[in-house]
Amino acid sequence: MGASDLEQLEHILGYKFGDCSLLERAVTHRSWAHERVSPGRGRQARQLHNEALEFLGDSVLGLVVADYLCRAYPEATEGELSRMKHRLVSEPTLARISAQLTLGEFVRLGRGEAKSGGKGKRALLSDVLEAVIGAIFLDGGLEPVAAFVELALGEDLRQADPAAAAAADAKTMLQEKLQALQQPVPQYRVVETLGPPHRRTFHVELRWSGGCVRGEGHTIKAAEAAAAQFALEEMQATEAHRHRDS
Repeated sequence: MGASDLEQLEHILGYKFGDCSLLERAVTHRSWAHERVSPGRGRQARQLHNEALEFLGDSVLGLVVADYLCRAYPEATEGELSRMKHRLVSEPTLARISAQLTLGEFVRLGRGEAKSGGKGKRALLSDVLEAVIGAIFLDGGLEPVAAFVELALGEDLRQADPAAAAAADAKTMLQEKLQALQQPVPQYRVVETLGPPHRRTFHVELRWSGGCVRGEGHTIKAAEAAAAQFALEEMQATEAHRHRDS
Protein backbone atom coordinates (compact mmCIF):
# COMPACT_ATOMS: atom_id res chain seq x y z
CA MET A 1 0.00 0.00 0.00
CA GLY A 2 1.48 3.31 -1.09
CA ALA A 3 1.72 6.52 0.89
CA SER A 4 -0.94 8.14 -1.31
CA ASP A 5 -3.40 5.34 -0.49
CA LEU A 6 -2.79 5.78 3.22
CA GLU A 7 -3.25 9.54 2.94
CA GLN A 8 -6.51 9.05 1.05
CA LEU A 9 -7.75 6.63 3.69
CA GLU A 10 -6.78 9.01 6.49
CA HIS A 11 -8.78 11.72 4.73
CA ILE A 12 -11.83 9.42 4.56
CA LEU A 13 -11.47 8.52 8.23
CA GLY A 14 -10.90 12.11 9.30
CA TYR A 15 -7.92 11.06 11.40
CA LYS A 16 -4.17 11.54 10.87
CA PHE A 17 -2.09 8.65 12.18
CA GLY A 18 1.15 9.19 14.02
CA ASP A 19 2.09 5.59 13.22
CA CYS A 20 0.84 4.78 9.71
CA SER A 21 1.88 1.14 10.09
CA LEU A 22 -1.14 0.68 12.38
CA LEU A 23 -3.48 1.81 9.62
CA GLU A 24 -1.70 -0.38 7.10
CA ARG A 25 -2.06 -3.37 9.40
CA ALA A 26 -5.74 -2.56 10.03
CA VAL A 27 -6.55 -3.05 6.34
CA THR A 28 -4.42 -6.17 5.90
CA HIS A 29 -6.36 -9.44 5.76
CA ARG A 30 -4.75 -12.61 7.04
CA SER A 31 -4.90 -14.13 3.52
CA TRP A 32 -2.52 -11.41 2.29
CA ALA A 33 -0.16 -11.85 5.24
CA HIS A 34 0.04 -15.65 4.95
CA GLU A 35 0.84 -15.44 1.24
CA ARG A 36 3.90 -13.33 2.04
CA VAL A 37 5.27 -15.29 4.98
CA SER A 38 6.93 -18.66 4.54
CA PRO A 39 5.12 -21.71 6.00
CA GLY A 40 5.80 -22.33 9.67
CA ARG A 41 6.21 -18.64 10.50
CA GLY A 42 2.66 -18.05 11.72
CA ARG A 43 3.70 -15.60 14.43
CA GLN A 44 5.26 -13.31 11.87
CA ALA A 45 2.09 -13.45 9.76
CA ARG A 46 -0.06 -12.57 12.78
CA GLN A 47 2.05 -9.45 13.29
CA LEU A 48 1.13 -8.33 9.77
CA HIS A 49 -2.62 -8.88 9.61
CA ASN A 50 -5.51 -7.17 11.38
CA GLU A 51 -7.16 -9.81 13.56
CA ALA A 52 -5.69 -8.57 16.85
CA LEU A 53 -6.71 -5.01 15.96
CA GLU A 54 -10.18 -6.27 15.10
CA PHE A 55 -10.43 -7.91 18.53
CA LEU A 56 -9.38 -4.68 20.23
CA GLY A 57 -11.64 -2.54 18.06
CA ASP A 58 -14.67 -4.66 18.89
CA SER A 59 -14.21 -3.93 22.61
CA VAL A 60 -13.43 -0.24 22.10
CA LEU A 61 -16.47 0.18 19.86
CA GLY A 62 -18.69 -1.45 22.47
CA LEU A 63 -17.37 0.91 25.14
CA VAL A 64 -17.85 4.05 23.02
CA VAL A 65 -21.38 3.07 21.97
CA ALA A 66 -22.35 2.11 25.53
CA ASP A 67 -21.06 5.45 26.82
CA TYR A 68 -22.99 7.37 24.14
CA LEU A 69 -26.24 5.52 24.85
CA CYS A 70 -25.95 5.96 28.63
CA ARG A 71 -25.51 9.71 28.14
CA ALA A 72 -28.26 9.97 25.51
CA TYR A 73 -30.78 7.81 27.44
CA PRO A 74 -30.01 8.15 31.18
CA GLU A 75 -33.45 6.77 32.08
CA ALA A 76 -33.22 3.66 29.89
CA THR A 77 -33.16 0.21 31.46
CA GLU A 78 -30.25 -2.17 31.07
CA GLY A 79 -32.32 -4.25 28.65
CA GLU A 80 -33.19 -1.24 26.49
CA LEU A 81 -29.56 -0.13 26.40
CA SER A 82 -28.41 -3.65 25.50
CA ARG A 83 -30.87 -3.92 22.62
CA MET A 84 -29.85 -0.55 21.18
CA LYS A 85 -26.16 -1.40 21.53
CA HIS A 86 -26.67 -4.80 19.94
CA ARG A 87 -28.17 -3.22 16.81
CA LEU A 88 -25.51 -0.53 16.56
CA VAL A 89 -22.52 -2.90 16.80
CA SER A 90 -24.08 -5.72 14.77
CA GLU A 91 -22.35 -7.05 11.67
CA PRO A 92 -24.97 -5.70 9.21
CA THR A 93 -24.71 -2.18 10.66
CA LEU A 94 -20.90 -2.16 10.70
CA ALA A 95 -20.65 -3.65 7.20
CA ARG A 96 -22.98 -0.97 5.82
CA ILE A 97 -20.96 1.82 7.43
CA SER A 98 -17.69 0.25 6.27
CA ALA A 99 -19.04 0.13 2.71
CA GLN A 100 -20.11 3.77 2.94
CA LEU A 101 -16.55 4.65 3.96
CA THR A 102 -15.27 2.52 1.02
CA LEU A 103 -12.94 0.63 3.38
CA GLY A 104 -13.22 -2.48 1.22
CA GLU A 105 -11.36 -0.70 -1.57
CA PHE A 106 -8.31 -0.38 0.66
CA VAL A 107 -8.19 -3.92 2.09
CA ARG A 108 -5.17 -6.00 1.16
CA LEU A 109 -6.33 -9.52 0.32
CA GLY A 110 -4.66 -12.72 -0.76
CA ARG A 111 -5.26 -13.80 -4.35
CA GLY A 112 -7.78 -16.49 -3.48
CA GLU A 113 -9.79 -14.26 -1.17
CA ALA A 114 -9.81 -11.46 -3.74
CA LYS A 115 -11.06 -13.80 -6.49
CA SER A 116 -13.94 -14.94 -4.25
CA GLY A 117 -15.20 -11.35 -3.91
CA GLY A 118 -13.71 -10.77 -0.48
CA LYS A 119 -13.87 -6.98 -0.66
CA GLY A 120 -17.66 -7.12 -0.80
CA LYS A 121 -18.21 -9.70 1.95
CA ARG A 122 -20.22 -8.40 4.87
CA ALA A 123 -18.07 -10.10 7.51
CA LEU A 124 -14.85 -8.75 6.03
CA LEU A 125 -16.24 -5.20 5.82
CA SER A 126 -17.39 -5.35 9.42
CA ASP A 127 -14.04 -6.75 10.57
CA VAL A 128 -11.96 -4.08 8.85
CA LEU A 129 -14.02 -1.29 10.42
CA GLU A 130 -13.39 -2.80 13.86
CA ALA A 131 -9.67 -3.12 13.04
CA VAL A 132 -9.52 0.55 12.01
CA ILE A 133 -11.18 1.50 15.30
CA GLY A 134 -8.58 -0.56 17.16
CA ALA A 135 -5.78 1.12 15.21
CA ILE A 136 -7.07 4.62 15.98
CA PHE A 137 -7.33 3.71 19.66
CA LEU A 138 -3.72 2.47 19.81
CA ASP A 139 -2.48 5.49 17.89
CA GLY A 140 -4.38 8.26 19.63
CA GLY A 141 -6.33 6.91 22.58
CA LEU A 142 -9.99 7.06 23.50
CA GLU A 143 -10.83 10.66 22.59
CA PRO A 144 -10.10 10.47 18.85
CA VAL A 145 -11.62 7.02 18.53
CA ALA A 146 -14.83 8.22 20.23
CA ALA A 147 -14.95 11.16 17.80
CA PHE A 148 -14.52 8.79 14.84
CA VAL A 149 -17.17 6.35 16.05
CA GLU A 150 -19.70 9.12 16.70
CA LEU A 151 -19.01 10.51 13.23
CA ALA A 152 -19.10 7.16 11.40
CA LEU A 153 -22.19 5.88 13.23
CA GLY A 154 -23.69 9.35 13.49
CA GLU A 155 -27.10 8.82 11.90
CA ASP A 156 -27.50 5.37 13.44
CA LEU A 157 -26.63 6.73 16.89
CA ARG A 158 -29.05 9.64 16.54
CA GLN A 159 -31.85 7.34 15.42
CA ALA A 160 -31.31 4.85 18.24
CA ASP A 161 -34.49 4.59 20.27
CA PRO A 162 -35.42 2.16 23.08
CA ALA A 163 -38.91 1.43 21.73
CA ALA A 164 -37.77 0.92 18.15
CA ALA A 165 -34.89 -1.31 19.23
CA ALA A 166 -37.23 -3.45 21.32
CA ALA A 167 -39.70 -3.88 18.47
CA ALA A 168 -37.02 -4.64 15.89
CA ASP A 169 -35.27 -7.10 18.15
CA ALA A 170 -38.33 -8.98 19.39
CA LYS A 171 -37.81 -11.88 16.98
CA THR A 172 -34.21 -12.34 18.07
CA MET A 173 -35.15 -12.14 21.75
CA LEU A 174 -37.90 -14.71 21.30
CA GLN A 175 -35.63 -17.14 19.45
CA GLU A 176 -32.89 -16.78 22.07
CA LYS A 177 -35.42 -17.33 24.86
CA LEU A 178 -36.75 -20.49 23.23
CA GLN A 179 -33.22 -21.75 22.61
CA ALA A 180 -32.41 -21.23 26.28
CA LEU A 181 -35.47 -23.34 27.12
CA GLN A 182 -34.29 -25.97 24.61
CA GLN A 183 -37.46 -25.54 22.56
CA PRO A 184 -37.82 -25.56 18.74
CA VAL A 185 -37.53 -22.28 16.81
CA PRO A 186 -40.81 -20.34 16.38
CA GLN A 187 -42.78 -20.69 13.16
CA TYR A 188 -44.24 -17.63 11.37
CA ARG A 189 -47.01 -17.83 8.77
CA VAL A 190 -48.93 -15.11 6.92
CA VAL A 191 -52.59 -15.99 7.45
CA GLU A 192 -54.35 -12.92 6.04
CA THR A 193 -53.64 -9.87 3.89
CA LEU A 194 -56.09 -6.97 3.95
CA GLY A 195 -56.40 -3.57 2.30
CA PRO A 196 -55.54 -2.06 -1.09
CA PRO A 197 -52.16 -2.72 -2.71
CA HIS A 198 -50.72 0.61 -1.55
CA ARG A 199 -51.83 0.06 2.06
CA ARG A 200 -51.63 -3.63 2.86
CA THR A 201 -52.05 -4.97 6.37
CA PHE A 202 -50.46 -8.35 6.98
CA HIS A 203 -51.62 -10.73 9.70
CA VAL A 204 -49.00 -13.23 10.82
CA GLU A 205 -49.56 -16.26 12.99
CA LEU A 206 -46.71 -17.29 15.28
CA ARG A 207 -46.60 -20.74 16.79
CA TRP A 208 -44.16 -22.14 19.34
CA SER A 209 -44.29 -25.10 21.67
CA GLY A 210 -45.97 -22.99 24.34
CA GLY A 211 -48.70 -21.32 22.36
CA CYS A 212 -49.90 -19.33 19.38
CA VAL A 213 -50.38 -15.57 18.82
CA ARG A 214 -51.07 -13.23 15.93
CA GLY A 215 -49.49 -9.93 14.96
CA GLU A 216 -50.25 -7.39 12.27
CA GLY A 217 -48.32 -4.72 10.41
CA HIS A 218 -47.98 -2.92 7.10
CA THR A 219 -45.09 -5.21 6.17
CA ILE A 220 -44.59 -8.90 6.85
CA LYS A 221 -41.48 -8.07 8.88
CA ALA A 222 -43.42 -5.63 11.06
CA ALA A 223 -46.22 -8.16 11.56
CA GLU A 224 -43.71 -10.85 12.57
CA ALA A 225 -42.06 -8.44 15.03
CA ALA A 226 -45.45 -7.61 16.55
CA ALA A 227 -46.30 -11.30 16.90
CA ALA A 228 -42.92 -11.99 18.51
CA GLN A 229 -43.50 -9.15 20.98
CA PHE A 230 -46.92 -10.57 21.89
CA ALA A 231 -45.36 -14.01 22.37
CA LEU A 232 -42.69 -12.58 24.68
CA GLU A 233 -45.35 -10.77 26.72
CA GLU A 234 -47.45 -13.93 26.96
CA MET A 235 -44.46 -15.98 28.07
CA GLN A 236 -43.58 -13.33 30.66
CA ALA A 237 -47.16 -13.31 31.98
CA THR A 238 -47.14 -17.11 32.19
CA GLU A 239 -43.84 -17.08 34.10
CA ALA A 240 -45.16 -14.42 36.50
CA HIS A 241 -48.30 -16.48 37.12
CA ARG A 242 -46.20 -19.56 37.89
CA HIS A 243 -44.09 -17.60 40.37
CA ARG A 244 -47.20 -16.38 42.17
CA ASP A 245 -48.55 -19.93 42.42
CA SER A 246 -45.27 -21.42 43.62
